[in-house]
Amino acid sequence: MLLGKAIRLERVFNRNTGKTIIVPMDHGVTVGPIYGVVDLKGTVDKVAEGGANAVIMHKGLPRRTHRGHGNDIGLIIHLSASTVLSPFPNAKTLVGSVADAIRLGADAISIHVNLGDEKEMEMLESFGRISTEAASWGMPLLAMVYARGAGIRDEYDVEVVKHSARLAEELGADVVKVPYTGSPETFAQVVDGCCIPVVIAGGPKMSSHRDIVQMVYDADQAGGAGLSIGRNVFQDENPALLVKALHGVVHEGKGVDETMAFLEARG
Repeated sequence: MLLGKAIRLERVFNRNTGKTIIVPMDHGVTVGPIYGVVDLKGTVDKVAEGGANAVIMHKGLPRRTHRGHGNDIGLIIHLSASTVLSPFPNAKTLVGSVADAIRLGADAISIHVNLGDEKEMEMLESFGRISTEAASWGMPLLAMVYARGAGIRDEYDVEVVKHSARLAEELGADVVKVPYTGSPETFAQVVDGCCIPVVIAGGPKMSSHRDIVQMVYDADQAGGAGLSIGRNVFQDENPALLVKALHGVVHEGKGVDETMAFLEARG
């Protein structure tokens, strides 16, 4: 691995555990200024305080969120976009470049591909082009790969998620983000079929902390490399506390009951 890429990855992954806690905050382009990303600088402060390894955001946001104080946190610039207002909401298009990320001092970039969508061809072409460019600059690439299209009956099906993760590896991603498949046994198949770190997405807003903690714990037990969870973290009443609790699971090997006791004692 190129030294530059290795150094940047150590700003996104905990070098001792080889795992990561990433909080995506790119939602404003997709759905607008929802709760949790209105005061973005304040939210970054909270997740950094809790011990998150990195945040994901679009290229226009670092100028609002550069803090100059507090805990350090990695920066991943997201290069893909679509909106819920579009007739093709699952068709992601490139809105940034590796050069943009380098100018912003980013530690990594991310792209989003929805397999099975009618625009899959264009998204894969963008993935391949960005992967080549990122490799030439030693810039780590996180690929968010989901199966979302007219022919997809279940985007959480293990065979579909295995395919998504493997595609990311074969097209040159350094890390892949996929949905959790619902059990440690099935998610272990996803990890086993892919030789790059696999992190889980958070999905829709969950109803309880236990649900979040259990999912993160189960994915960790299956060999996952951590998490990339947005709304279930930044829309929490206390994002700093929740991230601190998840830090215990991902980086310290704590169990579900111990983590819930920690949350309830401080909640």
